[in-house]
Amino acid sequence: MPAGAEPAPVDSRSVPVVITRPRAQCDALGAAVTALGREAVLLPLLEIAPLPDPAALRGELARLDDYALVAFVSPNAIDAAFAHIAAWPAGVAIAVLGEGSRHSLAAHGVSDANATIFSPQDASRSDSEHLMASLDLAALAGRRVLIVRGETGRELIADGLRAAGALVTTVAAYRRRVPALTPALAAQITPLIERPCDWIITSSEALRGLFGLVEQIGGAAAVAKLQQQHLIVPHARIAETAAALGVGPLTLSGSGDASLLAALQSRA
Repeated sequence: MPAGAEPAPVDSRSVPVVITRPRAQCDALGAAVTALGREAVLLPLLEIAPLPDPAALRGELARLDDYALVAFVSPNAIDAAFAHIAAWPAGVAIAVLGEGSRHSLAAHGVSDANATIFSPQDASRSDSEHLMASLDLAALAGRRVLIVRGETGRELIADGLRAAGALVTTVAAYRRRVPALTPALAAQITPLIERPCDWIITSSEALRGLFGLVEQIGGAAAVAKLQQQHLIVPHARIAETAAALGVGPLTLSGSGDASLLAALQSRA
């Protein structure tokens, strides 16, 4: 390149879109990205696995009629629970965090037409804080609430409900983990951080896992390259994690596939 010349701008339409959701949620978004004329790269950064012993989960789900409200923290929690639910009981309300969970409920035959479903009023803010704001906490005082989640997770919903006087039970429905670094995974990640990509990151845990994997692959130099990649994230909490990890380019899209796709289109 001649001295003083600037690099040619990158056409964002030629930039791969890396989708890092768990494998079960990758395909539909990948197809939608491809329909936009973009290259979709599926790179699941969290592995979702069944519990080795689901007895506790089955036990709580057998008593759903005892609960005034059941909160599912993710689509994975819904899918894992409904493997043990024949039909949703009438009169038991449901709380979910976002549009992805509503779609998962619909896939199991549960919608606003046949159940009371609470979710954040602002679909772009699908987090625990906004879910709590959508609930009538006073009406839950003294009543039983079940939270279905992974083996680990934030306690904000449980703590908030207990503070309001609800009788809260939490039960694990699945386990999740960052995949171990293998030669095949390293071979997939390495070229992605060597060129500009748009990374769709829907979990702080997955983002921290990605940084750990990249550090194992190439140390500080590889991490520095990752920090210059453009991230698209649906929640402010993930944006805060990205900032703490030193990420520069970032778009906060709002929750749901439609918002993620709109963020991609705005870069075209």
